[in-house]
Amino acid sequence: MPINELRAIDTFAKAVTLGSIRRAAIALGVSPQAASQSLAQLEQHLGVRLLHRTTRSLALTDEGQRFLEATQPALAALERALSLARESKDEIAGPLRIVGPRSSFASILMPVIDEFCRLYPDIQPDVQLDDGIGNWVLDRVDVGFRIGTSPEEGVIARRLFPIQLIICAAPSYLARFGIPKTVDDLVSHRCSVFRHPATGQILPWYLNVDGEVVHHHVTPTLSSNDTELEMQAVLDGQVMGQISNMSAAGPIRGGQLVPVLLQHMSEHIGLHIYYGNRTAQPKRVRAFIDLALERLLNTPDYVLSEKELDQAGGTAG
Repeated sequence: MPINELRAIDTFAKAVTLGSIRRAAIALGVSPQAASQSLAQLEQHLGVRLLHRTTRSLALTDEGQRFLEATQPALAALERALSLARESKDEIAGPLRIVGPRSSFASILMPVIDEFCRLYPDIQPDVQLDDGIGNWVLDRVDVGFRIGTSPEEGVIARRLFPIQLIICAAPSYLARFGIPKTVDDLVSHRCSVFRHPATGQILPWYLNVDGEVVHHHVTPTLSSNDTELEMQAVLDGQVMGQISNMSAAGPIRGGQLVPVLLQHMSEHIGLHIYYGNRTAQPKRVRAFIDLALERLLNTPDYVLSEKELDQAGGTAG
C-alpha cells in the first residue's frame, strides 16, 4: 500500500506532541487504528523504529528524536503557509487577474475597477484585454469577460447584457450621402468593417433579416482592427459602420450618431462574465464579481431601448 509521507510525518509529530496516538488521531480527524497504521507504515518505509509504544505511553527512539528534530522546521513552515492561505482567502487585498475583450470594452470595465479599488485600496488589478480567447486555467484568470460565452469547460458564465449591433452614421455623413432605406442601398455607401485582431479576418455585418441572423458582406471603404479608430471615422462622417452598443449608446443618445436600418439591428450575442467555482474563490474575487454584476447586469447604461432607437432613428428622416 503506498504511503502518504506528509500525513504520516504529521501523525508522528502530533503523537509525540500530544503524548498518544489516540489524541493525535482525534486532532487529525482519523481513527486510532488509521493513525497507528500510518505510523507503522512510516517506520517500515524508513526502515527504523521511531517510537517505543505501549498501551499507556510513547517514547522516542534515538532515531525518532533525530527525525523529529529534522522534520519540525518543515512542518512549522507548512503550517504557516496553510495559515496564510486561509487568511488570504478572507482578505480583500492582493492581485486580481482580469481578462476581457480589447474591442470597445475598456470604458466599460474601468469604472468597475476604479470603484472596486476605491473600496479596497490594497487590491492590485492585473488586466489583460485581448480579442483572442486564451486558456482560462493556464492563464490563472480570476474573472473574465467575453462577447459570447467562454468555451472552457467548468467555467460559470453569466450574460450581463445583449450586444446590439447597430448600423449608424454621423448626421454629417447622412446629409452628404443620404439615408439607406434597404440593405441593397448599402452598395452605394461608404462602409467600414472590423478586422479581427487575433485572426486578421474581416468580419461581416450581422443583420437581422426576418428573425434570422444573416452575414452581410459589404465592400469596405475603411477596414481596421481597432474599434476606437473605426468609431472615430464614423463620428467624423467619413464612413457608415455597424457599431456595438458598448461604443454607440452614448453618441446615439447625444445625437452624434444616428441609427439607420433599425429593422436589421442584431442582438444575437451578449457580454458575459465568467469565473470558476465561487466556493473556492478568495474573498477579493467574490467581491469583484458581486460588484461587476451589480453595475453591469442588465444595465440601461449601454443598452438602448426600442423607444430610444426609434426616436434617434427618426432624426434621420
